[in-house]
Amino acid sequence: MRLTFTKMQGAGNDFVVLDGVRQKLALNAAQYRALADRQFGIGADQILLVEPPDAPDVDFVYRIFNADGDEVEQCGNGARCFVRFVRDQGLTDKAAVRARTVNRVIVPRMEDDGRVTVDMGVPVLDPAQVPFDTRSLVSRTQGRDTLWPLALPGAERWISVVSMGNPHAVQIVDDVDTAPVAIEGPLIESHGRFARRVNAGFLQVLSRTQARLRVYERGSGETLACGSGACAAAVAGMLRGVFDDRVDLQTRGGVLTIVWQGQAVFMTGPAQTVFQGEIDLQALVTRSASTASLAVQQAPQAHSSAPSACATSPSSTSSIHRP
Repeated sequence: MRLTFTKMQGAGNDFVVLDGVRQKLALNAAQYRALADRQFGIGADQILLVEPPDAPDVDFVYRIFNADGDEVEQCGNGARCFVRFVRDQGLTDKAAVRARTVNRVIVPRMEDDGRVTVDMGVPVLDPAQVPFDTRSLVSRTQGRDTLWPLALPGAERWISVVSMGNPHAVQIVDDVDTAPVAIEGPLIESHGRFARRVNAGFLQVLSRTQARLRVYERGSGETLACGSGACAAAVAGMLRGVFDDRVDLQTRGGVLTIVWQGQAVFMTGPAQTVFQGEIDLQALVTRSASTASLAVQQAPQAHSSAPSACATSPSSTSSIHRP
């Protein structure tokens, strides 16, 4: 099966985007994992699938799959790439596009400067709806926010718990460069108090309108940017009283502007096509499975290595660097 795809990126958060409107697609988790594989596949933080509308009140169905093959609820950077994709591919000429995700309708909008603004919806702050298990925990308040203690091996972190359609745990750190993202990120992601795992945000406050952010994403590891994570971090900072209602968040892949005035959160940022191509999906899955089997056999001798950089095509307007 030869599969047509588009590689895109938004603030360094990279995606394989699939046109399910003009080609019928029914991929499984193993196929999504193979596409996302950075060594043997195309390489991506998430796979985005664009499908025809399922109701008269939407223009498209927009589905998001993490690098581990799991379907997830939300991806803000992906939403920006989604709207640029459907416009560039001639699937619509609308500036604002209504798309149904697994749990809500989003309306990303192209701006005159080429950036894309996404209405990310109203944040959910009730821990039970995130969901986050608060049993036996004693919270504390900061501004209008409720902070919860999260026990980690040898440490306790105070987190803001926010859902932007997907769950986030946000902590404020002194310096994102020295924050233990690689160590604590996986521990927070899979913490037993989060029933569906969680995205772990590490936020450094610079001023009332400027901040830095790193996010260890559920099912993908640390990414260069996380749109929903930026929204959750901005909401947490605004509730804590450290941000105004508009803040620029510097991620490792670029700047995301977040505006929140008490109802829906709006995020504005870049979205760019890197390259387009075709791939033999069956051959890719077979190779990926063979490699995984070999890795299991060699596990006792395995050692960790840094993620490789993803090469860009001549059509790319910016290089992508892995943290």
